[in-house]
This record gives sequence, structure tokens and C-alpha cells, in this order.
Amino acid sequence: MAKTESINVALTDEMKKFIASQSGNGTLYATPSEYVRDLIRHEKDRLEAAAIRNAVIEGYQDVIHGRTHEFSGDLMSDLRAHKRRNS
Repeated sequence: MAKTESINVALTDEMKKFIASQSGNGTLYATPSEYVRDLIRHEKDRLEAAAIRNAVIEGYQDVIHGRTHEFSGDLMSDLRAHKRRNS
């Protein structure tokens, strides 16, 4: 398991009440910390998905603008050749 550290975050009363309402008895999260950690995990996933989506769009743009190379069947060889061409 990863090492954990604590941080202090200033919250408004409204935010504290909201987090409290999302954790504890009858909720999905036992503690406010679990709830906040899950929010952070979801944001991390969202950012990673956005980066993948942007890479796919960039790939489509490459195809549209003719920036493609025929696949030889050897991905590593093609990647090395691409790196040489762009160095």
C-alpha cells in the first residue's frame, strides 16, 4: 500500500456540511477522508481520459493531414524509425 500523508484543507461551513452528508452511516463512504480521496481518484481518471481523448484526436488530425506511415508489422521498429525521422 502507498504511504499516506495528511494535508490540511480550509473549507467553508457549507463544504464541510456537504462532505459530512456524503460520509458516515447510510452512505457509501465511512469517513470524509474516504469521500475526498474518491473525488481525487475520479478527477485523476477524468484527466487521464482527457489526455487519451486528445491523443486520439491528434491521431485523427494526422490522418486527415496525411501525416501517416505504413505499418511494417513490427511496432518497435516503426517507433524507432519514427524517432529517427523526428530527431
